Amino acid sequence: MHQQKIQDTSVSLTELGFGASVIGNLYRVTPVDDATAAVDAAWDAGIRYFDTAPHYGLGLSEQRLGAALRGRPRDEYVISSKVGRLLVPNEEPHGVDTEGFVVRDDLRRQWDFSRDGVLRSIEDTLERTGLDRLDIVYLHDPDDHWQQAAQEAMPTLADLRDQGVIGAIGAGMNQSAMLARFLRETAADVVMLAGRYTLLDQSGLDDVLPAAQEHGKSVVAVGVFNSGLLSLDRPAKGMKYDYQDAPPELVARALAIAQVCATHGTTLPAAAMAFPHTHPSIINVTLGMRTPEQVGRNVELHDQHIPDGLWDDLRAQGLIRSDVPAERGRGRE
Repeated sequence: MHQQKIQDTSVSLTELGFGASVIGNLYRVTPVDDATAAVDAAWDAGIRYFDTAPHYGLGLSEQRLGAALRGRPRDEYVISSKVGRLLVPNEEPHGVDTEGFVVRDDLRRQWDFSRDGVLRSIEDTLERTGLDRLDIVYLHDPDDHWQQAAQEAMPTLADLRDQGVIGAIGAGMNQSAMLARFLRETAADVVMLAGRYTLLDQSGLDDVLPAAQEHGKSVVAVGVFNSGLLSLDRPAKGMKYDYQDAPPELVARALAIAQVCATHGTTLPAAAMAFPHTHPSIINVTLGMRTPEQVGRNVELHDQHIPDGLWDDLRAQGLIRSDVPAERGRGRE
């Protein structure tokens, strides 16, 4: 699978990445054998970028991903995790986590973007994964913590990067404006942009993507299905958009896009996966993959050829913004 380098670093990512939130029991239980088999299937398909975080299943995702990768040649893959949420003992457990993961809540999350918090978080992640190093570390959802994240956490990560402990550093968020600030005002190499450069939302063109181009930084795109509305060939009422029930006007717009895709011999989910690569700063699309079957489907969608004319027609019909760049190609076509 084709790889692209995070600009001005030694870290290269396959253009399709494995998102490990779901193997941390996001929304429902994933048996450990399924999780391991999903990682194995991703490896067999050529995927070499794997992303996790302490937040995902209160450490379960990190544990499972580390165990599944432990026997692999360490220099052949890239793993990222995140800092900002320390896992600490939960003094008042209720039995099950309340933040979307079906796991016991013996631990709880504690926001901490201090230098000590960052160092402790990385140490804890290495212990949970059983790995010797992390290749990329992101600040995780620092929306309400800009000052400490920018002035304390990011310089701490920069020190580790400059010492060669980490290969690249950045931030991951559901908003684009603050990510642009990280690229413009801090030492970040890469940002993880969730849901803000998709077939239904191109707001990243207003801030973070120009910032990446201006400063020679890279972007990883996640949430490309906008919580599900773009994940099926024919969107329907009741599907989710950004974690909520999709409003009728967005369902109608997704259906219109799907119809244009069909005229070009492709499907809505295949186009949704390809779309972020229309921007030259986006080097990777990472998707949650729970089972080998999901891995196989995602790889198949990724490998579909998307005609350049699709983007032209979507622009002409006002279904995507007129300033969406022409597709630059993904190296695999």
